[in-house]
Amino acid sequence: MNTSKKPAVLFLCTHNSARSQMAEAFLRKYGNAYFAAHSAGLEPTEIHPMTYRVMQEIGIDLDAKGHYVKGLIEEYFEKQVHIGYLITVCSNAEQKCPIYPGVSVREYWDLEDPAAFEGTGEEVLAKFREIRDQIMARVKAFIAQESKS
Repeated sequence: MNTSKKPAVLFLCTHNSARSQMAEAFLRKYGNAYFAAHSAGLEPTEIHPMTYRVMQEIGIDLDAKGHYVKGLIEEYFEKQVHIGYLITVCSNAEQKCPIYPGVSVREYWDLEDPAAFEGTGEEVLAKFREIRDQIMARVKAFIAQESKS
């Protein structure tokens, strides 16, 4: 595969605060030879503190990797950034995402929002870890499948 023209993968959720940030980080870590990783939100807010924490636990420092919250319209659509793969990671983004011109593949990964989970601090942390691990497995499976194309 010609890595100078890696296909762009955009992970999209509502706020770009947890799931899409994790997916972008995992794709950068495990699939950088094949894909250009991006993430965005329909209504961007800020990266959730637990997102930083659970990624740091496994050696991924989102700050050091240059992660920041991005809006789909401002960062990608208006700038006409070509996206090869659009992966929505929440039902809200899947339902509300506009048609994105030029997308070759669109997928929906139905992932629970750890930021919406209610419980004790330890229970919320456990939920973030669970979702992090699910996302890592999905990203690795995506790389294994799509890097052979």
